[in-house]
Amino acid sequence: MRLITSIFSFYLNASVHVALAVMALTSVTLFLLDIPLNYLLLGFTGCSTVVCYNFIKYGVEAEKYLIVSNRYHRYIQIFSFLCFGVAIYFLAQLDKRIWWATGVLGLVSTLYAVPLLPKSGNLRSLGGMKIFVVALVWAGFTVILPILDAQIPYSWDIGVLFVQRFLLVLILILPFEIRDLKWDSKDLRTLPQILGVQKTRKLGVGLIIIFLLLTFLRDDIDIAEVVSRIIIGIILLGLFRSKLDFGKRYLASFWVEGIPIFWLGIFWILNKVI
Repeated sequence: MRLITSIFSFYLNASVHVALAVMALTSVTLFLLDIPLNYLLLGFTGCSTVVCYNFIKYGVEAEKYLIVSNRYHRYIQIFSFLCFGVAIYFLAQLDKRIWWATGVLGLVSTLYAVPLLPKSGNLRSLGGMKIFVVALVWAGFTVILPILDAQIPYSWDIGVLFVQRFLLVLILILPFEIRDLKWDSKDLRTLPQILGVQKTRKLGVGLIIIFLLLTFLRDDIDIAEVVSRIIIGIILLGLFRSKLDFGKRYLASFWVEGIPIFWLGIFWILNKVI
């Protein structure tokens, strides 16, 4: 039992779960736009997410971003380096437009944790910016990269899809913002710090409704997409309308973060049935 617990903890702490969530959202984009699955792209998004998240979580606390004193964190660092190597292998086989887009998104991710100049702050330190930077990077990886890879021209539907993905990630981040309220520095000016917990929950409900309504602005609407979005919307509304404590163990870090994986499963099943 202790071994299973240790493996599960490493699975969460090493950002494997969040990587699977990003891969799931990328797969949803491929299904929505009727793009064949590209396992190189999925592998790249998964491995690069592990590298990015672990760098943000542990790298900024390490001396010169490399020297880790904690043994457990060193294991995570080694795992991250392995994922970095695999990510480069996958990226090398993708279109060069993916390289440029990844470079831009990677730069934004780096500036989120590392100051551009020694005496300047990072993007995370800019009041209220944290949640929007994360949502932008997630939307870029899970919508823009698949579109560039498939060489699909920009359209109204793609624009709506990007906005929906941006909103969905904002919604998924809010429980983490509420959970971390007691630990976050006041300088971060997170939404729960500015609005309070109850108003942040109400904001989440409003964003969920907008997320759902935007579906009907698309020119090409799929029944499986509508039904799956409604199911996910109901689950999210239940989370924000309930009295659940997001600080409870695994509620945010596993169940909320796993919603994209659940959405992919629902969407895949509905595509087979409908």
